[in-house]
Amino acid sequence: MTNTLASPRLDEVLGRMLAAASRDDDLDEPALPPGRTDWSQATAAERADAFADHYIPISPEAGRLLYVLTRAIRPRTVVEFGTSFGVSTLFLAAAVTDNGSGQVVTTELSEQKAAAARASLDAAGVGEAVTILVGDALETLSGVSAPIELVLLDGWKDLCVPVLRLLEPKLAPGALVAADDITHATMADYLDYVRNPARGYVTVPFPVEDGLEISSWTGTVGA
Repeated sequence: MTNTLASPRLDEVLGRMLAAASRDDDLDEPALPPGRTDWSQATAAERADAFADHYIPISPEAGRLLYVLTRAIRPRTVVEFGTSFGVSTLFLAAAVTDNGSGQVVTTELSEQKAAAARASLDAAGVGEAVTILVGDALETLSGVSAPIELVLLDGWKDLCVPVLRLLEPKLAPGALVAADDITHATMADYLDYVRNPARGYVTVPFPVEDGLEISSWTGTVGA
Protein backbone atom coordinates (compact mmCIF):
# COMPACT_ATOMS: atom_id res chain seq x y z
CA MET A 1 0.00 0.00 0.00
CA THR A 2 1.17 3.54 -0.68
CA ASN A 3 0.80 6.68 1.39
CA THR A 4 -0.80 8.57 -1.50
CA LEU A 5 -3.99 10.43 -0.65
CA ALA A 6 -5.46 13.16 -2.80
CA SER A 7 -2.70 15.20 -4.42
CA PRO A 8 1.05 15.26 -5.09
CA ARG A 9 1.35 18.32 -2.84
CA LEU A 10 -0.31 16.61 0.09
CA ASP A 11 1.55 13.35 -0.54
CA GLU A 12 4.92 15.13 -0.53
CA VAL A 13 4.23 16.72 2.86
CA LEU A 14 2.95 13.44 4.29
CA GLY A 15 6.03 11.58 3.04
CA ARG A 16 8.31 14.16 4.62
CA MET A 17 6.45 13.98 7.93
CA LEU A 18 6.47 10.18 8.03
CA ALA A 19 10.19 10.13 7.24
CA ALA A 20 10.84 12.56 10.09
CA ALA A 21 8.60 10.54 12.41
CA SER A 22 10.54 7.37 11.64
CA ARG A 23 13.58 8.97 13.24
CA ASP A 24 11.82 8.95 16.63
CA ASP A 25 13.27 5.48 17.19
CA ASP A 26 16.76 6.98 17.08
CA LEU A 27 16.02 9.60 19.73
CA ASP A 28 16.93 8.95 23.34
CA GLU A 29 14.07 9.00 25.83
CA PRO A 30 14.04 12.40 27.51
CA ALA A 31 15.21 12.80 31.07
CA LEU A 32 12.49 12.76 33.69
CA PRO A 33 11.43 16.20 34.94
CA PRO A 34 13.09 17.29 38.21
CA GLY A 35 11.59 15.59 41.22
CA ARG A 36 9.91 12.82 39.19
CA THR A 37 10.93 9.17 39.46
CA ASP A 38 8.45 7.88 36.86
CA TRP A 39 6.63 9.35 33.85
CA SER A 40 3.30 8.60 35.52
CA GLN A 41 4.18 11.28 38.07
CA ALA A 42 4.81 13.94 35.43
CA THR A 43 2.14 16.46 34.55
CA ALA A 44 0.83 16.71 31.00
CA ALA A 45 2.73 19.98 30.57
CA GLU A 46 5.98 18.39 31.78
CA ARG A 47 5.55 15.51 29.35
CA ALA A 48 4.75 17.89 26.50
CA ASP A 49 7.94 19.85 27.18
CA ALA A 50 10.06 16.71 27.50
CA PHE A 51 8.80 15.17 24.25
CA ALA A 52 8.71 18.42 22.25
CA ASP A 53 11.05 16.97 19.60
CA HIS A 54 9.29 13.58 19.32
CA TYR A 55 6.61 13.00 16.70
CA ILE A 56 4.88 10.14 18.58
CA PRO A 57 2.72 9.56 15.46
CA ILE A 58 0.07 7.09 14.47
CA SER A 59 1.20 4.46 11.98
CA PRO A 60 0.64 5.05 8.25
CA GLU A 61 -1.82 2.12 8.25
CA ALA A 62 -3.82 3.68 11.08
CA GLY A 63 -3.78 6.99 9.23
CA ARG A 64 -5.18 5.41 6.09
CA LEU A 65 -7.86 3.69 8.15
CA LEU A 66 -8.87 7.03 9.66
CA TYR A 67 -8.92 8.57 6.20
CA VAL A 68 -11.26 5.84 4.91
CA LEU A 69 -13.55 6.04 7.96
CA THR A 70 -13.77 9.81 7.63
CA ARG A 71 -14.58 9.58 3.93
CA ALA A 72 -17.25 6.97 4.70
CA ILE A 73 -19.17 8.68 7.52
CA ARG A 74 -18.70 12.26 6.21
CA PRO A 75 -18.52 13.93 9.66
CA ARG A 76 -19.26 17.61 10.02
CA THR A 77 -17.04 17.84 13.09
CA VAL A 78 -13.95 15.75 13.84
CA VAL A 79 -12.22 16.18 17.19
CA GLU A 80 -8.63 15.08 17.75
CA PHE A 81 -6.93 14.89 21.13
CA GLY A 82 -3.15 15.09 20.64
CA THR A 83 -2.04 16.90 17.47
CA SER A 84 1.71 16.43 18.01
CA PHE A 85 3.38 17.37 14.68
CA GLY A 86 0.15 16.71 12.79
CA VAL A 87 0.56 13.35 11.02
CA SER A 88 -2.85 12.06 12.07
CA THR A 89 -4.32 15.53 11.63
CA LEU A 90 -3.21 15.54 8.02
CA PHE A 91 -5.00 12.25 7.29
CA LEU A 92 -8.19 13.60 8.89
CA ALA A 93 -7.92 16.97 7.16
CA ALA A 94 -7.32 15.31 3.79
CA ALA A 95 -10.47 13.24 4.25
CA VAL A 96 -12.79 16.12 5.16
CA THR A 97 -11.27 18.19 2.35
CA ASP A 98 -11.91 15.38 -0.14
CA ASN A 99 -15.44 15.03 1.24
CA GLY A 100 -16.04 18.67 0.39
CA SER A 101 -17.26 19.52 3.90
CA GLY A 102 -16.37 19.12 7.54
CA GLN A 103 -13.93 20.59 10.05
CA VAL A 104 -11.18 19.07 12.18
CA VAL A 105 -10.75 20.54 15.66
CA THR A 106 -7.49 19.36 17.20
CA THR A 107 -5.73 20.27 20.42
CA GLU A 108 -2.05 20.28 21.41
CA LEU A 109 -0.35 21.34 24.62
CA SER A 110 3.01 22.16 23.00
CA GLU A 111 3.05 25.51 21.21
CA GLN A 112 6.12 24.36 19.28
CA LYS A 113 4.35 21.29 17.93
CA ALA A 114 1.15 23.18 17.19
CA ALA A 115 3.08 25.71 15.09
CA ALA A 116 4.88 22.95 13.19
CA ALA A 117 1.60 21.13 12.56
CA ARG A 118 -0.01 24.32 11.25
CA ALA A 119 2.86 24.88 8.83
CA SER A 120 2.64 21.32 7.49
CA LEU A 121 -1.15 21.40 7.09
CA ASP A 122 -0.95 24.70 5.22
CA ALA A 123 1.88 23.39 3.04
CA ALA A 124 -0.25 20.36 2.17
CA GLY A 125 -3.16 22.57 1.16
CA VAL A 126 -5.59 21.32 3.82
CA GLY A 127 -5.03 23.90 6.55
CA GLU A 128 -8.39 25.59 6.06
CA ALA A 129 -10.10 22.42 7.25
CA VAL A 130 -8.31 22.46 10.63
CA THR A 131 -8.62 24.50 13.82
CA ILE A 132 -5.71 23.95 16.20
CA LEU A 133 -6.41 24.73 19.86
CA VAL A 134 -3.29 25.19 21.99
CA GLY A 135 -3.51 24.26 25.65
CA ASP A 136 -4.92 21.73 28.09
CA ALA A 137 -7.38 19.51 26.21
CA LEU A 138 -9.80 19.43 29.14
CA GLU A 139 -10.10 23.20 28.73
CA THR A 140 -9.69 23.72 24.99
CA LEU A 141 -12.18 21.02 23.98
CA SER A 142 -14.87 22.13 26.41
CA GLY A 143 -16.08 24.70 23.91
CA VAL A 144 -16.42 22.43 20.87
CA SER A 145 -19.97 22.50 19.54
CA ALA A 146 -22.20 19.47 19.07
CA PRO A 147 -22.72 17.27 17.20
CA ILE A 148 -19.32 15.54 17.07
CA GLU A 149 -19.30 12.57 14.70
CA LEU A 150 -15.68 11.39 14.84
CA VAL A 151 -13.11 11.50 17.64
CA LEU A 152 -9.45 10.49 17.60
CA LEU A 153 -7.81 10.00 21.00
CA ASP A 154 -4.04 9.99 20.59
CA GLY A 155 -2.77 12.21 23.39
CA TRP A 156 -1.44 11.24 26.82
CA LYS A 157 -3.05 7.92 27.66
CA ASP A 158 -4.12 8.75 31.21
CA LEU A 159 -6.24 11.58 29.80
CA CYS A 160 -8.12 9.56 27.17
CA VAL A 161 -11.02 8.66 29.48
CA PRO A 162 -11.40 12.19 30.92
CA VAL A 163 -11.33 13.69 27.41
CA LEU A 164 -13.86 11.18 26.12
CA ARG A 165 -16.18 11.83 29.06
CA LEU A 166 -15.88 15.56 28.40
CA LEU A 167 -16.97 15.03 24.79
CA GLU A 168 -19.69 12.41 25.37
CA PRO A 169 -22.58 14.87 25.85
CA LYS A 170 -21.79 16.25 22.40
CA LEU A 171 -21.37 12.96 20.53
CA ALA A 172 -23.89 12.28 17.79
CA PRO A 173 -25.62 8.88 17.96
CA GLY A 174 -23.40 6.50 16.01
CA ALA A 175 -20.33 8.72 16.38
CA LEU A 176 -17.05 6.87 15.95
CA VAL A 177 -14.30 7.10 18.55
CA ALA A 178 -10.83 5.84 17.60
CA ALA A 179 -8.11 5.40 20.22
CA ASP A 180 -4.50 4.62 19.32
CA ASP A 181 -1.85 2.49 21.05
CA ILE A 182 -4.28 0.10 22.74
CA THR A 183 -1.56 -2.53 23.21
CA HIS A 184 0.13 -0.20 25.71
CA ALA A 185 -0.49 -1.02 29.37
CA THR A 186 -1.38 2.62 29.99
CA MET A 187 -4.53 2.17 27.86
CA ALA A 188 -6.03 -0.48 30.18
CA ASP A 189 -8.38 1.96 31.93
CA TYR A 190 -9.61 3.31 28.59
CA LEU A 191 -10.31 -0.17 27.23
CA ASP A 192 -12.14 -1.11 30.43
CA TYR A 193 -14.27 2.00 29.95
CA VAL A 194 -15.36 1.59 26.32
CA ARG A 195 -15.65 -2.21 26.51
CA ASN A 196 -18.12 -1.99 29.39
CA PRO A 197 -21.56 -2.22 27.68
CA ALA A 198 -23.05 0.04 30.35
CA ARG A 199 -20.95 2.94 29.02
CA GLY A 200 -22.89 3.08 25.77
CA TYR A 201 -20.35 1.89 23.21
CA VAL A 202 -20.03 -1.02 20.82
CA THR A 203 -16.36 -1.50 20.16
CA VAL A 204 -13.74 -3.58 18.35
CA PRO A 205 -9.92 -3.59 18.29
CA PHE A 206 -8.26 -3.12 14.92
CA PRO A 207 -4.78 -4.66 14.39
CA VAL A 208 -2.65 -1.79 13.06
CA GLU A 209 0.82 -1.50 14.63
CA ASP A 210 0.16 -0.73 18.33
CA GLY A 211 -3.58 -1.26 17.89
CA LEU A 212 -6.53 1.02 17.29
CA GLU A 213 -9.81 0.65 19.20
CA ILE A 214 -12.80 1.65 17.06
CA SER A 215 -15.91 2.37 19.14
CA SER A 216 -19.37 3.56 18.15
CA TRP A 217 -21.38 5.67 20.57
CA THR A 218 -24.90 4.27 20.81
CA GLY A 219 -26.20 7.09 22.95
CA THR A 220 -27.70 4.55 25.36
CA VAL A 221 -25.95 4.48 28.75
CA GLY A 222 -26.57 1.81 31.36
CA ALA A 223 -28.27 -0.65 29.00
